[in-house]
Amino acid sequence: MNIQTAPAEAIEEPPSAAPRQSESNQETMFECARPEMTLVPTSVQWNNWRWQMRKRIRSVAELAAIYKWDAIPGDVYEAASRFPLAITPYYASLAQRLDRSDPIFAMSVPQGLELVDPVFLREDPLEEECDMPVPGLVHRYPDRALLITTSICAMYCRHCTRKRVTGQRESVISAAQLRQAIIYLQKHPEIRDVIVSGGDPLTFSTKALEKILSAIRSVPSVDIIRIGTRTPVTLPMRITDNLVAMLRRYHPLWINTHFNHPQELTPLAAEACARLADAGIPLGNQTVLLRGINDDPRVIETLCRGLIRNRVRPYYLFQCDLVRGVEHFRTPLARGIEIMEYLRGRLSGLAIPTFVVDAPHGGGKIPVLPQYVLSSSPNHTVLRNFEGTLISYPEPQANAEPLETVPIDPACGPTVADLACGRRDKIQPAGTARQGRRARQVVRAASA
Repeated sequence: MNIQTAPAEAIEEPPSAAPRQSESNQETMFECARPEMTLVPTSVQWNNWRWQMRKRIRSVAELAAIYKWDAIPGDVYEAASRFPLAITPYYASLAQRLDRSDPIFAMSVPQGLELVDPVFLREDPLEEECDMPVPGLVHRYPDRALLITTSICAMYCRHCTRKRVTGQRESVISAAQLRQAIIYLQKHPEIRDVIVSGGDPLTFSTKALEKILSAIRSVPSVDIIRIGTRTPVTLPMRITDNLVAMLRRYHPLWINTHFNHPQELTPLAAEACARLADAGIPLGNQTVLLRGINDDPRVIETLCRGLIRNRVRPYYLFQCDLVRGVEHFRTPLARGIEIMEYLRGRLSGLAIPTFVVDAPHGGGKIPVLPQYVLSSSPNHTVLRNFEGTLISYPEPQANAEPLETVPIDPACGPTVADLACGRRDKIQPAGTARQGRRARQVVRAASA
């Protein structure tokens, strides 16, 4: 894919294209509250999103100066040269420990582990380039398309699935490329949903982003526009009143963001989400399952609860893609299934994401779930709930076949076969919390 800037007719360049600041300027952004711990902002421009973009940390030397980081391993420099580095001062300030045990540090700071390169990893594991009929427009599913508008992000996540694009050359979609994409959408009215992605589209100026949204909205067959952005997480001050007022003009418009850890749910991030939600923009969240960062069921539960409190619907929990540079982040699929098993029953369905694998070779998103259907017959299907209760669900009588009158064998106790043929209606584990509540309720009713 070739996202390029064409000076004569390009969409307006985002502010991140400004010249990089010197290391001496970077030193004024923080002071250390404790030598090895939290960094606190000092600049009066801290809440200016353009200042944050200009002051992004772009080199290991800048990292070392800000974090007071001594004895940097040589492979960190190598990783940063292979996969570009950019961290907003805001996001850098969220680190509480300056090592890989801190999720903020691990997701933003280059690591030598990124150089591990098994043969099954790919530059483009989802084969987006193969589903790109015109530059920048990915058409994989029948009814939706994804428009890659920029290679620029406020922060270059170390787990990014588009490492081949983001930050390698900071560029934006040209006006000619946007016209090509719009012509394609006009010729394919089956596309009802367009996802504006990148990089991060909200690194555009508000005026430049509106040109893109206006062009997409001009296609009558497009029902909804979605924007994929991590700015509420890494650059929440970008969500200004002016931006939100512009976005409201292009309803129905949805935003999917990308919180991975509860540590990212700061007051500023909450304020950014509230501003969007108050404008009637539905918010979803796409979390990536990352080893050592959020592959703990309790961490994901805390994150989902925090998201719902901020009116952000947990949408997907992604298995980490097979992209080069992220092998150290990948978890077994069994870990994701275990997390989903843990969440069911503890959280409202509204707060439970769908665990998916974005399959290699352009196979698309495949849900991966615990097994809740255990057995079936023409008469009954055996289901399992989160407690481990096995329930016989009767199928419609129109499909029923005569039941075999096999007596229950008391020596064997209740079995799944008894449920599948309807001889029993449930097998209940002893001592569940729900049984305890029911028993206490019976006692209270009897004593009333």
